[in-house]
Amino acid sequence: MSKQIQDAYIVAAVRTPVARRNGLFRHVRPDDMLAHVLRAVVDQVPGLDAGGIGDVIVGCAMPEAEQGMNVARIGLLLAGLPDRVPGVTINRFCASGLQAVADSASRIRLGEADVMIAAGTESMSAMPQIMGNKVSLNPAIFAQKENIGIAYGMGLTAEKVAAKYGVSREDQDAFALQSHQRANAAIEAGHFRAEIAPYAVRTHLPGEGGTVRVAERLVDTDEGPRADASAEGLAKLKPVFAARGSVTAGNSSQMSDGAGAVLLMSEAALKRYGVRPVARFASFAVAGVPPEIMGIGPVEAIPRALAAAGVTLADVGWTELNEAFAAQALAVMRQLGMDPARVNPLGGAIALGHPLGATGAIRTATLVSAMQRDPGLRFGMISMCIGTGMGAAGVFERV
Repeated sequence: MSKQIQDAYIVAAVRTPVARRNGLFRHVRPDDMLAHVLRAVVDQVPGLDAGGIGDVIVGCAMPEAEQGMNVARIGLLLAGLPDRVPGVTINRFCASGLQAVADSASRIRLGEADVMIAAGTESMSAMPQIMGNKVSLNPAIFAQKENIGIAYGMGLTAEKVAAKYGVSREDQDAFALQSHQRANAAIEAGHFRAEIAPYAVRTHLPGEGGTVRVAERLVDTDEGPRADASAEGLAKLKPVFAARGSVTAGNSSQMSDGAGAVLLMSEAALKRYGVRPVARFASFAVAGVPPEIMGIGPVEAIPRALAAAGVTLADVGWTELNEAFAAQALAVMRQLGMDPARVNPLGGAIALGHPLGATGAIRTATLVSAMQRDPGLRFGMISMCIGTGMGAAGVFERV
């Protein structure tokens, strides 16, 4: 007997502040960050029977070392969730956090669960290099012309996107400056406060008489945005991926540490707990593109997600488009004809940071928070490019 597809609703979404790599969270473990946001999101629903959570699905782009060994299960146990709650770690690189939200929603829509938690965690401080502790590409990649792009560094793919789609250095730097300006204005206005669960960073220092002193600092603000960012400063930076290129450290996303968590429920669970949802999960899509121009991935994924949700781009009032690089973000926006005023109104990854597998969950918190502030915002979207040549997009409806 077939089941009727039911709606999945977002009840709460929280995140840590995002810290620069080797910054404020350099000694914070990714499983501790995860445990923190899991506790925080569960606390958003007083009286929630945590034992009834169907699963905790956690995105992580580099699930190894400190964030290995199924960090989802470890994080939920550290958070104090009941032993009966399972957890699974998934990896779709930069879309891992959004994939976790989509997978959690799917479980609810199919009637397999009434309460789910989607999350993401990533510490790029814990990873000695951007691709993890041990990279071992299949040698066949280098012998196959059609697959050689898999071996390209992300920065080189951004250079290829800039060349193919005619994105100038000046436009990239202007976009990067705008990202910082928007993020700093959002912080000043307090727009991120509702979505951030402040994190207490404890540092052990030498005390008197051979004792150890514990210093604590409460981090409640994103570390990445630079108040001193300027067009002149960005213009002075040299290309870092190609000698005659245009992609610099200033117009690329920051490597970061952070975590986010999203609590989803079925309509039955909403009634059971007397909870009012903040958004309905409308659709999700993922698509493949040539690996050497992986940044253009959202161009293929966004139309699919919009069609699945039954809406058009004109209906989407707010888009969180991950700024892996200014070059690819601009190329995507131009190819799809996106309104710049509706894309990353509070800044993006160039300013706010990009903790890889956590970004999708983090930006979900930003989007649903915006929906709560603005009653006129009906549809929102999250999208990003993905390493090895993919794009992902998810559409959400305010309720």
